[in-house]
Amino acid sequence: MKERKIVILGAGHVGSHCAYALAACGVCEEIVLVDVIPEKAYAQALDVADSVSLMSRPVQVRSGEVSECRDASLVVVAIGEPRKPGQTRLDLLGRSVELLKDLIRELKPLDISCPVVTVTNPADIVADYLRKGLGMDRRRCFGTGTLLDTARLVRCISQAAGTDRRSVCAFSMGEHGDSSMISFSAVTVGGVPFEKLGLSKENILTQTRQAGMEIIEGKGSTEFGIGRCVAELAACILRDEKRILPVSVLLEGEYGQQGVHCGVPCRIGKDGVEEIIVLDLTAEEQQMLDASCRVIRKHIALASEI
Repeated sequence: MKERKIVILGAGHVGSHCAYALAACGVCEEIVLVDVIPEKAYAQALDVADSVSLMSRPVQVRSGEVSECRDASLVVVAIGEPRKPGQTRLDLLGRSVELLKDLIRELKPLDISCPVVTVTNPADIVADYLRKGLGMDRRRCFGTGTLLDTARLVRCISQAAGTDRRSVCAFSMGEHGDSSMISFSAVTVGGVPFEKLGLSKENILTQTRQAGMEIIEGKGSTEFGIGRCVAELAACILRDEKRILPVSVLLEGEYGQQGVHCGVPCRIGKDGVEEIIVLDLTAEEQQMLDASCRVIRKHIALASEI
């Protein structure tokens, strides 16, 4: 079997925790960390590599160069600056676009054939900007989107319902940000529709939206959750699992939206996004998704002017 190599661009809090989660899950045979500060990438890779000595599966973890994306099985973009207390993800737009311009200049000549997954905030706008910059199709270049929001949503519902998380089926959709929405009409816990659980939609939505800022205010950054999200997404791609996960993909008519990246449930396999799953939203849910897409579309336009 061909050895699978994942290249992570950005070796900060998020990039390094993605590397650790990937190593711990045994998703691939090789992990390469790349950063504008080579010494940082080397140190992070060495730290993760030390942990591999006590893991059940061997994996090579090292630092490298952007050029290694040419023969990668998956590229993860985790460049950028972390949110500060009080900042929204959209506040990071300007700096993220500046960094993306430099990255695109390095990546485009490599003619990358593998899927490219973006983690950098603001997630939906960054996914759109990078996809356009690299000239890639929507199947192979997309963002983690509302995957982390969904992990938080499942936790909140599980705690409120007093039920194991594995019994919860739910998706957060729209922007990876303050305008995210939840398709409550599609939520079930052990097969029981959300409407019959007696739980508050408002409380669940508020808790889900605020979870990231709670973590940032408490410790300065989020890292473990997104690391695991990337590991799960990578497993779906490299193992062709065809699981349904919410990611930020370009919509071309789905959900009544055109030309906007948005977090929606998708079937993920070896080619990346293999199918966009269109849920039967209620009129109220569609309105909330439309409003979230307007926020994303506005900032896509702003990004193009930077």
